[in-house]
Amino acid sequence: MRNPADLYSVVVAETEVPRGLPLVIGLTGFVDSGGAVAQVSQYLLDELEHRDVVVFENDELLDYRARRPIMVFDETRITEYRRPSLALRLAQDELGEPFLLLTGYEPDFQWERFVDALLDIIERYGVATTTWVQAIPMPVPHTRDLGVTVSGNRAELIEALSVWRPRTQVPGNVLHLLEHRLTEAEHPTASFVLLVPHYLADTEFPSAAVTALESITSATGLLFPTDRLREEGREFLGRIEEQVEGNAELARLVGTLEERHDSYMEDNPLRSPLTDEDGELPSADSIAAELEKFLAHRQPSDDDTV
Repeated sequence: MRNPADLYSVVVAETEVPRGLPLVIGLTGFVDSGGAVAQVSQYLLDELEHRDVVVFENDELLDYRARRPIMVFDETRITEYRRPSLALRLAQDELGEPFLLLTGYEPDFQWERFVDALLDIIERYGVATTTWVQAIPMPVPHTRDLGVTVSGNRAELIEALSVWRPRTQVPGNVLHLLEHRLTEAEHPTASFVLLVPHYLADTEFPSAAVTALESITSATGLLFPTDRLREEGREFLGRIEEQVEGNAELARLVGTLEERHDSYMEDNPLRSPLTDEDGELPSADSIAAELEKFLAHRQPSDDDTV
């Protein structure tokens, strides 16, 4: 078997990385509703002090033809190659507390070997806990707080925060495999899956990023600056409300989602926030079409901040 350590390069001395830190992971890949993971990853890199610890090899893990990197063409020549990045970084939260942050793309290839590499890294640095975030589309209203599904082996987080606990089959991602391996090893791990309104799945939804950061804080105690994201979220939701208030059909459909959501949260015997009494998905195609047209394909004005 090929050595998992060949998938990455260690770029700082091991003695420069404190042992026993929490590990936070956000990888963009198959599903990222509301752009939650992409927003959180970029936000943390923009706002926090950090430096690379481990850099993974793109040529081993990335399908360039499926996710082509950006090249900048300036009139007559290529002036920039934006190299994809998958790296583990040593970062500090708002209060200067150190933690490990793994961000970048979900590998296209060699999942088993990549997970073995992460397990080696977790052991190498004596990682205390592992937390990762994902976001999926759900027929829930934007007028309610975003819920999360929590998995892993941290029972206190699952009991306190997990609002939807289905038994189902889902398309896996590489972090599901990592979580499975870590749970088998009894390493403290928690996954937060954000339940994002499905009609906002193709937008960049700031409130989803805020919920992701709040979830990470719940699992790690780390504190993050969120003022800018919260302000962007208020402006974003304000524009949605303007659209809904001007359309009676949209208002009715949002109301239907609100009723079903509230009934579920009040322990009404619905099977999940997805379904009605007959187990059918609520019909919200109209709201999805209208809001996606308004938000996902709308060209922002110079005054827009979202």
